[in-house]
Amino acid sequence: MRLRLAIYVRAADWKAAKPEARVVARGRALALTAAARPVASHETAAAAHGLPLYRADPRRVHVIAPDARPGAAGGVIRHRGELTDDDVVEIDGMTVTSLARTVSDIARTASFEQAVTVADAALRRQFVSGAGEYDFDGAERFRQASLVIAQRSAHGLTRARRVLDFADGRAQLPGESISRIRLREIGFRVIELQVPVPGRGIHPYFVDFGLEDAHAFGEFDGAIKYVDGKILDGRTSSQVFDEEKQREDWIRGTTQRPYARWGWPHLTTAADLRTRLEAFRIQPPR
Repeated sequence: MRLRLAIYVRAADWKAAKPEARVVARGRALALTAAARPVASHETAAAAHGLPLYRADPRRVHVIAPDARPGAAGGVIRHRGELTDDDVVEIDGMTVTSLARTVSDIARTASFEQAVTVADAALRRQFVSGAGEYDFDGAERFRQASLVIAQRSAHGLTRARRVLDFADGRAQLPGESISRIRLREIGFRVIELQVPVPGRGIHPYFVDFGLEDAHAFGEFDGAIKYVDGKILDGRTSSQVFDEEKQREDWIRGTTQRPYARWGWPHLTTAADLRTRLEAFRIQPPR
């Protein structure tokens, strides 16, 4: 399969690759063929940094180019703007915008869902050091640094501020980021993340969401945990499922709180998630 002139990948590898890997491959193909080395940005830079992309478009490469640079090649989205030395880094031989600049650019220009997913992941990578351990001060400094970068542009500052105010690195998966957005859309206002609940042993359980204004718990249940080898860690899918069930029963029994699980099919719209929660008698305050 041809990515650019004289640049090919095996079709089977392309088909098996995740969207983020395809985005990076497109960026590398452009870097190999461009007359001047491009600076990948936005979605392309986020993927190069290893951040998840919500509804990524692997057909396009995003770059930042000076205003005086002529038009771009096919399949390339060019963003005008100036870059400081601190805005540019190299990842595996590919020149991309820095993590803070990438988060800032996406916060200004992408959908709220995609921007929050990227910002959450960037914060998680830097400021989550273990279960229940989150550097709130460091996360705030990063958010402010990204906001300062956004202020250098004439467009999208209000959008960037909204994204960065909402971002939280305690969201462990893109599904948790989108869940938090949908919960706010439904009407929940006091949403705690990674809530510790005393377990059977010395270590607590952590619940994805504490819906405090409904005195309830909720969790995003990504099906990948039952098939991903790293998560299974030598256990069978049925063993993981059974452990999750015992954990849920313990939390429900010891806290006496309503407890709901949901997955991607319930996150298409806020109404879908509302219907799922109502089945467990969980509603936002009226």
